[in-house]
Amino acid sequence: MGKPTGFMEFQRELPADRAPLERIKDWNEFHLHMSEKDLQTQGARCMDCGIPFCHTGTLLSGMASGCPINNLIPEWNDLVYRNLWRQALDRLHKTNNFPEFTGRVCPAPCEGSCTLGIIDPAVTIKNIEVSIVDRGWDEGWIVPNPPEKRTGKKVAVVGSGPAGLSAAAQLNKAGHTVTVFERADKPGGLLMYGIPNMKLDKKNVVLRRIRQMEDEGVIFRCSTYVGGPGLPVEKLKGEFDAIVLTTGATLPRDLPIEGRQLKGIHFAMEFLGANTRALLNGTNDYISAKGKDVIIIGGGDTGTDCVGTSIRHGCNSATQLEIMPKPPLERAANNPWPEWPKTLKVDYGQEEAAALYGDDPRVYLTTATRFEGDADGNVTAVHTVEVEWTKNDKGMFIPQNVPGTEKVRPAGLVLLAMGFLGPEQPLLESLGLERDPRSNIKADHGKYTTNIPGVFAAGDCRRGQSLVVWAFNEGRGAARECDRYLMGTTELP
Repeated sequence: MGKPTGFMEFQRELPADRAPLERIKDWNEFHLHMSEKDLQTQGARCMDCGIPFCHTGTLLSGMASGCPINNLIPEWNDLVYRNLWRQALDRLHKTNNFPEFTGRVCPAPCEGSCTLGIIDPAVTIKNIEVSIVDRGWDEGWIVPNPPEKRTGKKVAVVGSGPAGLSAAAQLNKAGHTVTVFERADKPGGLLMYGIPNMKLDKKNVVLRRIRQMEDEGVIFRCSTYVGGPGLPVEKLKGEFDAIVLTTGATLPRDLPIEGRQLKGIHFAMEFLGANTRALLNGTNDYISAKGKDVIIIGGGDTGTDCVGTSIRHGCNSATQLEIMPKPPLERAANNPWPEWPKTLKVDYGQEEAAALYGDDPRVYLTTATRFEGDADGNVTAVHTVEVEWTKNDKGMFIPQNVPGTEKVRPAGLVLLAMGFLGPEQPLLESLGLERDPRSNIKADHGKYTTNIPGVFAAGDCRRGQSLVVWAFNEGRGAARECDRYLMGTTELP
């Protein structure tokens, strides 16, 4: 490293965000940028430790430890410190097709396994990553780079989310003619309609990279439902030499309690997707939280996005119900480095709610028992109860209601953000694909081959709901194996 003692001399610093009460007035990204000098200082904190768990990308205790796409983090940290930004961008793109996406929305398991993080705050890997690629775009270093020759092979990629985009980019790089099929009106999948604009700008970030892919030869066919009347699977199999399925895990987990049929109760993705679609199209056709008491059931990133979106609509209040206990401020003894640190994090939505209403919107160890409505069938309240986690006769922890903790919470809008059960099944059934016990497509990680020759599966439809960066890992891996299937050998990583 150019600054071997940097980790002892400099403290961790992150760029400031726009003030919460300012940013809730618009849908623009809320992160600000650091100066070049400050970024170089943060790059100098990388230890060149010799055991860079930050880019191992393994699973420990069922959670990602290190970067699943094996980003060459110590290398580009050092290049930033040395002010060699163009070289840093080259190293970043070597493992990551879309660092502007991961640099904005990835939870950064790399930082959770940073060796410096054992004794001090971790290196600001995620911020350095996004700063490298944003500078690359600003300087005009990122330009279309189509393959020099075509193989004559045609590949269909079904789904244009993170796994689909990375698979398409890599297969196109190998010289195949790639067509990406997307049932929504715009490509991007989760990146387009699952993540709000203030976290990931659609026009200036997502569609910018889509345009580059188009200029490199990737074909996008939106508003196309594969397996429907317009494009039956037999026609797809007849027109293409291989198919890569990256449809995601889009079947939401429901909450079938009394009153579920009431109006005003929606899945989180209905709410978030409609909002982004209206924002892009300049319409008012969305599920509005304006003037309503909003109850969000689910404490993850999607729940946070519902909080931030509801606040921007002008909701009366926002409450986020979390069935799990409040995480500790520091790592617990059973959560050692380099595991992902299961510690309390205050994300942008909670920060905005606290600034607006005076408190964190999350309520822990609480679950909904029934929904209450008015004579017109509109939801008006959520009945909740506190829970405690105890072991059953099989030794499994399960939540038990705590008598005497019942509460009625007013609600004009309820958003279910409890995760996903797996991929939607009709397309998989029409193809005759084998599935695992969780209803995901059966295909081994690293091989991605299904029981149908020439059909590959990657991302959440294969592994279940997971991180964006795992989808990139799998999309790249499926592209490699698809290329090997088509050509007999491959040079893709």
